[in-house]
Amino acid sequence: MWEGRFIAAKRRGRWEYVARTRGISAAVILAIDAERHVLLVEQYRVPLGRRCLELPAGLIGDDGAEEAPEKAAARELEEETGYRAEQITSLGDYYSSPGMVSESFTLVRATGLAKVSEGGGVDGEDITVHRVPLADIAGFVADKRSEGVAIDVRLLMLLGPGLADLA
Repeated sequence: MWEGRFIAAKRRGRWEYVARTRGISAAVILAIDAERHVLLVEQYRVPLGRRCLELPAGLIGDDGAEEAPEKAAARELEEETGYRAEQITSLGDYYSSPGMVSESFTLVRATGLAKVSEGGGVDGEDITVHRVPLADIAGFVADKRSEGVAIDVRLLMLLGPGLADLA
């Protein structure tokens, strides 16, 4: 139906959905340091019209080169957060909104973290890095939500055990 540089609107029968072009996928990074703090990023997201709290992430092979998910994740972690990981381990491929988007992402765990720069992303990304104690994640997310910050669905993996208590 329509195709841009990174996405395409498609139709299969009566079903309409969005896909990444050129077979691009994403890497999402679960980075928890030795002191049990998780690295989160906050950045403005045009489709939402506001800032969003997320796990660090980035596109795999968006520059046209073949790239392993773990290599893309290591690059994106350092660009966005300023932390370098000793080890990146794949936790599998996942789909965040399969009724509307065909995009998949590879979830990785980053361990052996060392701060090597300020992070903040590349030109124009304006990323704020948060290092949050896992024990305080529910309160931190609630505070961000009350400030009007959108919350990425992937943060549910950090909130999961406590969500059943809210019902």
